Amino acid sequence: MSDRLAIAVDLGTTTLAASLLDTVSGERLAVAGSLNPQREFGADVVSRLDAACRSEEARHRMAELVRGEIRRLAHELLESAGRSTDNLVAVAVAGNPAMEHLLLGFPVTSLAFPPYRPLFIAGKTVPPSELGWDLPAEVFLFPLPGGFVGGDTVAFLHGVADVFSTPSGPSLYLDLGTNGEIALAADGKLLATSAAAGPAFEGGNLSCGMAALPGVISGVTLDGERLIITTVGGKPATGICGSGVLSAIALLLDQGVIDPTGRLLPPEAIPSSIGNRVTTMGDELAFVLHRDATRTVWLSQEDIRQVQLAKGAIRAGMEVLFDRAGIGSGEVGSVVLTGSFGAVLDPVSLKTIGIFTENMVQTTRFVREGALCGVERALLAPGGLAAVDRLAGELRVIPLSGTPAFEKHFLQHINFPQFRRPSTTETRSHGEKLRI
Repeated sequence: MSDRLAIAVDLGTTTLAASLLDTVSGERLAVAGSLNPQREFGADVVSRLDAACRSEEARHRMAELVRGEIRRLAHELLESAGRSTDNLVAVAVAGNPAMEHLLLGFPVTSLAFPPYRPLFIAGKTVPPSELGWDLPAEVFLFPLPGGFVGGDTVAFLHGVADVFSTPSGPSLYLDLGTNGEIALAADGKLLATSAAAGPAFEGGNLSCGMAALPGVISGVTLDGERLIITTVGGKPATGICGSGVLSAIALLLDQGVIDPTGRLLPPEAIPSSIGNRVTTMGDELAFVLHRDATRTVWLSQEDIRQVQLAKGAIRAGMEVLFDRAGIGSGEVGSVVLTGSFGAVLDPVSLKTIGIFTENMVQTTRFVREGALCGVERALLAPGGLAAVDRLAGELRVIPLSGTPAFEKHFLQHINFPQFRRPSTTETRSHGEKLRI
């Protein structure tokens, strides 16, 4: 056990994740996470930028909230590992441009209005006192290549070794969160963009959406006509996280409960008994996933629309990058996927809802805590922080806001795919992939 510790932080719009590292052995000593307390100013980046632009008080309050939460996580990590702040030699934080600006207390006008540029591009080192932290180590903020492509994207790419080594063809990198970060390595170039997906993929802003806490639904399957739910920790169902939402919608598309336009059908239009789970909640239809004496968990028509908008934005962002690289979606040779879903996400579900194509399903690998792992790698490798800056310099950022190409692809992909129900043989052959 060494006396040289480091703390890595993934500063997400919806969730924060942090880890404590032994920089000599490379061991992860502890990990902790929480919801971003800035959510009181809105669930997404746009809402928080708007609040910060309209009110200096709101901007300072958001800085205060997130600084306090990261400080709390740092002390929680040290306490759980039985270590002292005296041993801390480095702290590194990766977030999207808005999150890093708000952490630093910087004005965000340049991010909220064209040409959407951050106030700094290269990695930035600040003393902990500037953030109100009683920690002895300087704090490194990851570089921000563009207005909506930030340190979290750089961290994710840095954590995936040999990002330019793509012997199987172009490689696609997806971080599906409130900001859907997308990168494409093709022909020696690295293109990146960010699509405003909203918090649906992380369970946010949904009727029963929650972070991946014990009891949250993380997967949904059918056994005959009996609905089977999987919850985090096997606890009684309390809500639903991102992987559960996508799993449920994929299943309902498969069963004809949702049509390709995203409309939740009324019970009388659904031939199987699963239609009995469709009911009215408030003034809209909803599908009941779980009901017991104390709680009901459901997906509403509006929840489905939120996922539809999110998946349309992500697929449109992917298509813009394919266009810029001069390739078709069928030419993608590998896909690396990460995000705060709450469980490993099934590529088949992403194909069913219209994000992935068939060839992507076959070549996808899932990386847990992609951005956090990238921050850790930068802290542990000799010259890691300098390497991060070099990688950021290689990124060519493609803006999406207001571009005709993005709007065209978004309209093309806003609906769910027409679903052809598989035969019994096909279902059996895909059995392993259909389980989350």
